Amino acid sequence: MEYVYLLQHGYENDCGCDEAKMIGIYSTEEEAKKVVERLKDIEGFRDYPIDCFHIEKYEIGKDYWEEGFIKVYWPEPETFEITNTRAAGILHPIFSLPSSYGIGTFGRAAYKWVDFLAAADQRYWQVLPLGPTGYGNSPYQSFSAFAGNPYFIDLELLCEQGLLKQDECAAVFWGKDEGRVDYDAVSAGRETLLRRAFSRFEDTPALEQFSQTHAWADDYALFMSVKSQVSPASWQEWEQGICVRESETIARLKAELADEISYHLFVQYLFHRQWAALKVYANQKGVGIIGDIPIYVAMDSADTWANRELFMLDEAGRPTHLAGTPPDAFSATGQLWGNPLYDWDTLKAEGYRWWVERMRASLSIYDVVRIDHFRGFESFYAIPAGSETALSGQWIQGPGMSLIERLNAELKPGRIIAEDLGLLTDEVRKLLKDSGYPGMSVLQFAFSPDEESSYLHHNHNRHSVVYTGTHDNDTTRGWFSAQHPAEVKKALEYLGAEGGYAGRQAFIRAALASVANLAILPIADYLGLGGQARINTPATVGGHNWSWRMQGSALTDKLAQEIAGLIVLYGRK
Repeated sequence: MEYVYLLQHGYENDCGCDEAKMIGIYSTEEEAKKVVERLKDIEGFRDYPIDCFHIEKYEIGKDYWEEGFIKVYWPEPETFEITNTRAAGILHPIFSLPSSYGIGTFGRAAYKWVDFLAAADQRYWQVLPLGPTGYGNSPYQSFSAFAGNPYFIDLELLCEQGLLKQDECAAVFWGKDEGRVDYDAVSAGRETLLRRAFSRFEDTPALEQFSQTHAWADDYALFMSVKSQVSPASWQEWEQGICVRESETIARLKAELADEISYHLFVQYLFHRQWAALKVYANQKGVGIIGDIPIYVAMDSADTWANRELFMLDEAGRPTHLAGTPPDAFSATGQLWGNPLYDWDTLKAEGYRWWVERMRASLSIYDVVRIDHFRGFESFYAIPAGSETALSGQWIQGPGMSLIERLNAELKPGRIIAEDLGLLTDEVRKLLKDSGYPGMSVLQFAFSPDEESSYLHHNHNRHSVVYTGTHDNDTTRGWFSAQHPAEVKKALEYLGAEGGYAGRQAFIRAALASVANLAILPIADYLGLGGQARINTPATVGGHNWSWRMQGSALTDKLAQEIAGLIVLYGRK
């Protein structure tokens, strides 16, 4: 029989703790006891008596259910499927959480954020994609569709494990502006500290187990090792043997880069361990996690490198066509995303194996998944490689219901949201209806003075998710300030509101009052923040994107009570 040991403080002991806190899950009782000894020297723990710490032993497979790759205690796990019950949630990226180390993490502030959500009667926390990012820092351009972003690993938790020291973390420059992520500073500081933590890590069997239980991990670790030790260029620029993954070359690299590969496995082990613990905490508080996955993967990714046959690439591994959108409200020349397109014929011949594995992996770390650009399953916009804009693209038929039926046969119902924004046709609407997935309505798109929009409040349907705005929109306050006056005028007339604060509140109330079963609002709207809190401006690149950080003082008991009052008022509790 296999056992694991759960370490908590303030559990079943009269030690004065306000509530129990899970410290971690360990493979041996001795490992858990060593952590207790280290915690005595950590601020926030040193004042607790030794009997405040409690170690419990559980049998794997009997006392545990699987959450991610860690088996975590939960006698009767609650489920968070999207149902016909009215509910609400808040959109807030991990990177926007406050922390002392340049970027939001899975640490103390994240747990306080979950407490806030629970106090505000929120059923869901929606996050942006959690994958490792590269150029542009966009979570929608990741080195892997399966791996996690090292930036989100909490350093204080590593200090508690004895893998880092607090003075080592404090000595690093994390950026000058607490309201913005300085990605260059964060990247450099994280790299140094995580490698130092790896040098002190001794649980090699844990990494071996992680590798064995995550089919994607070895390819990803090798991909990142080649990038860091051989060439940082895109994989199409690597030497031929590596680019085409010749078996002898791959075997040689695995031997030569063994230590570097272990480092990248270690980073992913930390990420998934910390995220699983945070998700368990959220679920215990009655908060489900809505994840977000882009329909496409990045060109320079482990996914494309390890699965070339699944994409529209030539013999040299270069894309023949790229993903994007035709001209829209965000760009007069369309959007050229640069992602490779899927070879749907090959994927279909394999029973859509890769997509099934991707969705299973996503739903092992989230409760619900929003699929970005769902309309690409009906038909996708293909732009010839080398084009300077998206104007030369054309629509090509997608996999349609053959993919959806495969996914629905493999996955539990009620766990997928379809992002059906953009250019919609009758065929896309039919696919959404046939899929059974809820679509989306965004209020900021509703008030064009020249047309009757499906996003207007009276056109919503119950089986959908309503937003004031998404990560690609301005904040509601910013929208009122910067949007065309004719749209603002129509919105105020429609909502029966004055401008300013009253207009913003009317927007929030309209979303919560909608017949849509689920309402998701960005935290910036509840905070009444302007355009400085916008998360992303599509078709632009720069430090203004993916960098906004919420201040630690922003969340108050009063705000939680006000939001909870609205939730009750509009029947979403």
